[in-house]
Amino acid sequence: MGRAVKEAQYRHHRALDTRLAAVGTTLAQWDALRAIARTPGASAHELAVATFQGDQSFGTLATRLAAQHLIERRPGRGRRIEHHLTGAGEQVLSAGRAVTLDVLAASFDPLDEHERATLLGLLRRIGAPDQGLQDQRP
Repeated sequence: MGRAVKEAQYRHHRALDTRLAAVGTTLAQWDALRAIARTPGASAHELAVATFQGDQSFGTLATRLAAQHLIERRPGRGRRIEHHLTGAGEQVLSAGRAVTLDVLAASFDPLDEHERATLLGLLRRIGAPDQGLQDQRP
């Protein structure tokens, strides 16, 4: 069952990466832009958590986004560095949003509305933090 979930995710992500390339971004970059748009001024650590990445991986990604002038980093309180979208970043985010909506619709088109709602409910239930999936060392 886990493999089936991973295969569906893999196909979905490949379709997203392929289509997002046409608007000049990748899935990882677009997801980072989306996270920054949702929480302007967030730290790299907060954004790493939001995008399911490690701190170092997100830092590398943010450096690339800044070099492409899609985000800017600003000093915050103390040693905190805040992240904000630029105008170009907002444009890429918007173009990517249209792509992701199309891919999402195609990915779940084989399911009717009731099946989609059931799948979402089941995934949320097994993905809940209290389901015992934390590191359980003997």
